[in-house]
Amino acid sequence: MKATELLKRQHDEVSAIFKGLEKGNGHSKALLDKLGNSLAAHMVIEQELFYPAVLAVKENLVLEGYEEHAVARFALKRLMQTDPSDRTFKAKVKTLKEIIEHHVEEEEEDMFPRAEKALGDRSEALCAEMKTLFEKTVKEGYENAVGRGGAAVTSASAPATPST
Repeated sequence: MKATELLKRQHDEVSAIFKGLEKGNGHSKALLDKLGNSLAAHMVIEQELFYPAVLAVKENLVLEGYEEHAVARFALKRLMQTDPSDRTFKAKVKTLKEIIEHHVEEEEEDMFPRAEKALGDRSEALCAEMKTLFEKTVKEGYENAVGRGGAAVTSASAPATPST
C-alpha cells in the first residue's frame, strides 16, 4: 500500500467517526475516545514521517499542514474535555470536523498526487513505517500523543529544508 492510500483510509475513518458523533446515537463517549486516539495518531504519523518525506515537494502545503495540526490539536483537546451531554459538545464536534475537512481536501487534492510522484518506490516502505507508528501511538493513547514533544502534533516545527 502507498503512504497516501493509508492516509486517505484514515481520513475516511475519521470522517465516519465525525458522522457518528454528530448523530449522537448514545455511543458518543466511545466514539469520542476513538476520534481522539485515531486523529492524534494520524497527526503524529503525518508530522513525524510523511511531511518530512515530502517537504520539498509541496513546502507551502506541508507548512500549512503543520499549522492546521496545531489548530486541530487545540480543538481536539477542548472536545476531549467536553462531556457529550454538554450543550457545547456538538458545536465543538462541528468546528473540529470543519478544520479537518479543509485540511483533508488540501492534502488529497493537491499534496498527495505530487507526493506520490516524488516518493515513487519509497512510498510502500514509508507506509509500513507509518502503520507501525500509528498502531504504537493508538496503543499509547490520546493523552500520550498530544503530550509528546518534537514534531508530534504540537507545533509547526517543520524540519529544515535539505540543501541541494
